[in-house]
Amino acid sequence: MTTGTGETRETRLRRLRMRSMRRGTKEMDILLIRFSEARLDALDSTALDAYEALLAENDQDLYQWISGQRPAPEAHAAMVAEICRVAANG
Repeated sequence: MTTGTGETRETRLRRLRMRSMRRGTKEMDILLIRFSEARLDALDSTALDAYEALLAENDQDLYQWISGQRPAPEAHAAMVAEICRVAANG
């Protein structure tokens, strides 16, 4: 099955895993790798779209949202909450 961009789901998952681990900060690498390993396979295409949009954000903003220093924008709030749940359950 291919996505709207013509890539297969498996290719998309591999690409998102790579983007999760090749961030600008070690903290975000750790948090997003943990999330991608725990949850990425189970996400539907809508949730993958939300995760991909989140990955387009600046690492400093992401860290502040995930660490609770600032609230996440509404568009990312649900995905940030899910990442926080995974981080809390280590």
